Amino acid sequence: MAYKFVDNYRERGARKKLVELLKSRGIEDENVLKAIGKVPRHFFFDETFWNQAYKDIAFPIGDGQTISQPYTVAYQSELLHIKKGDKVLEIGTGSGYQSCILLELGANLVTIERQENIYNRTIQILPGMGYRPKFYCGDGSKGIAEEAPYDKIIVTAGAPLVPEILLKQLKVGGILVIPVGDEHSQKMVTVLRMSETDYEKIVLDTFRFVPLVCDQAW
Repeated sequence: MAYKFVDNYRERGARKKLVELLKSRGIEDENVLKAIGKVPRHFFFDETFWNQAYKDIAFPIGDGQTISQPYTVAYQSELLHIKKGDKVLEIGTGSGYQSCILLELGANLVTIERQENIYNRTIQILPGMGYRPKFYCGDGSKGIAEEAPYDKIIVTAGAPLVPEILLKQLKVGGILVIPVGDEHSQKMVTVLRMSETDYEKIVLDTFRFVPLVCDQAW
């Protein structure tokens, strides 16, 4: 991975072009676009592959995982409607790129990663970039009850269903964003907690995520 943290005019220019591309694809939230334009995505790539960092594609990061496509990151972030100070649970830290976007949006972020190798890598990279969420290593499908309740929950892996345990950790008025489907494709789902017992589910566009492998999913 890249630990030199070099960010010059070439990379900044590439991010500006990426932001314009995301705008053309329908991303409208100016705060999300500003965050995408600020976070140096190439820091999450080995230097050999830095030329791939600002393409709108997912890219392998090892252990069967990928750094998410920028459009997907922006799309999920926009659905969360994050306000500064919102307590957000991110399930699937992965590379940490989505984490950085959430932090730039003002989230008070708690993030959990199941893969120990990826977790150990990410807890080195993010602080070096100046980002310090609260990290956990473990089964994210169960949430993190001791940190609950959350204003927002984001799941960055595909699940066969919405885990009930996550819904219970969401505040009334809170938002959960999760891709739900089979192992080949998922629909992005937004769940709004309307009351202690009532939830409203909105099914949106089709995506393809790596599977959420854990007790409450695959």
